[in-house]
Amino acid sequence: MRTTKRSPLASAGLHAGLLVATAVALFPPLWLLVTSFKPSDEAFSTALVRHFTFANYRHVVVDTYFLSWFGNSLVVVLGTTVVGVLIAATTGYAVSRFRFPGMRPLMWVLLLTQMFPMAVLIVPLYNTMASLGLLNQPVGLVITYLTIAVPFCAWMMKGFFDTIPVAIDESGRVDGLSPFGTFWRLVLPLARPGLAVTGFYTFVTAWAEVAYATAFMTGEENLTLAGGLQTFVNRYGADWGSMTAAAVIIAVPAALVFGLAQRHLVSGLTAGATKS
Repeated sequence: MRTTKRSPLASAGLHAGLLVATAVALFPPLWLLVTSFKPSDEAFSTALVRHFTFANYRHVVVDTYFLSWFGNSLVVVLGTTVVGVLIAATTGYAVSRFRFPGMRPLMWVLLLTQMFPMAVLIVPLYNTMASLGLLNQPVGLVITYLTIAVPFCAWMMKGFFDTIPVAIDESGRVDGLSPFGTFWRLVLPLARPGLAVTGFYTFVTAWAEVAYATAFMTGEENLTLAGGLQTFVNRYGADWGSMTAAAVIIAVPAALVFGLAQRHLVSGLTAGATKS
């Protein structure tokens, strides 16, 4: 293939555009980090840090229910991720490998659930959780988040399983494995990139969601991290120092999970795009 060499002007323009895009992407997290170390009265000063302080972090951890919020979020996120990945993987595998009555309507139903805005679903979900006695319970949030994550993840896992040769399943059955044994011992290990993407999407869904968390959970000690952030804002003003400090702490687990999953994310996201 013939390659073309960029002119110096085009190369300079390309690099300038990349630098601008990088600056735009990095500005919000850097502003959060810098502001979290400033006193509250210097939150909007243009200087980086005139009076460096850990007071905001100490206030968040010691004087608020932050540790309770963190524990609540951890329970909800772990429950949503484990159950969501298991349901999405088994559903995606079943639809990819088997033909059964109602298969196509099932996949359409999973797809149609993604069309409804979250604001429309809050009231019916709230009434359902209230009738089941699951308001103000982590289990209620887990079930709610599964309704968001599972339909999308099931479609994603189906596309990924479609790329794994059926011959692997057939060889498992020849060796005497049951359909679930074939799925668990042969196919699932090959689906690790897809599982990483599914797990990361489910984690982010439960970790960063605000609307359901504030609607279904009441009392400061019962809130999750996303809902707890709103306690730093009221009609009289906002405690920017505490809010930015809490946001930085909240971002650390998400960054760690992304770092662990990132080597699988690209291959997992692109694997389901083509069908072998």
